[in-house]
Amino acid sequence: MYIDDEKLNCSFNRGNDKFSYRVGAIIIEDGCVLLATNESADYYYSVGGRVHFGETAYNAILRETKEEIGVDYEVDRLAFINENFFVEPCGVNKDKNFHEIAMYFVMKPRGTKDIFADNYCSDGREWFEWVPIEKLKNMRVFPTFLASRIDNLPMHTESIVTDETQE
Repeated sequence: MYIDDEKLNCSFNRGNDKFSYRVGAIIIEDGCVLLATNESADYYYSVGGRVHFGETAYNAILRETKEEIGVDYEVDRLAFINENFFVEPCGVNKDKNFHEIAMYFVMKPRGTKDIFADNYCSDGREWFEWVPIEKLKNMRVFPTFLASRIDNLPMHTESIVTDETQE
């Protein structure tokens, strides 16, 4: 499902610059993390999306998870607040300069890897893959800190600033 909700999203464009307020889900089952990719991406990213105006980040991650993978997950805790600067390498936002604020929530395991995804994003069809955690360090995952921190998630929220404009 793809919902064209640009008017609802907490994001804006200014020339070639884009600001985005995003949430991401850290979903781990049986030593694997669920990641997304799409038709134009040559990298992986977390399940999630942009927060809508007037919506809490907590409610946004519940909504985004249900929209993208078709199942309800519960939030365990907020693990990371990430301020990220990057240039989008592909897709409809190719070469745009992003300033993104993202909140990454650890979701409670459900005990199953069953998902019911039929999702589209602004860059076309989106796929979801259960990736063994030990393989993450050899994959292209954004934001880059996620691949190295998934196997050692903090118990209390951490703030991380990343500048991936040189990637």
